[in-house]
Amino acid sequence: MSTAEKVLAMLADVAESDEVRQDPDLQLYDGQVLDSLATVHLMLAFSEAFGIEISPAEFEREQWATPRKIVAYIEERVG
Repeated sequence: MSTAEKVLAMLADVAESDEVRQDPDLQLYDGQVLDSLATVHLMLAFSEAFGIEISPAEFEREQWATPRKIVAYIEERVG
């Protein structure tokens, strides 16, 4: 499973919606697919799964606005 596939699977699980896999440009916050609590859950899940540290202090909502942006962010962090 690629990093992108893993990120999308985790996102779909936390968001409780497969729509995040089907529409990479889905507006996650504006569309109320994610909220602050779900974002923290994602940060913890990504930290565990990929061995990276994601601090809520460094979180920028615009960087996580869509599934495509989250995938790009995690792929950049993972290297």
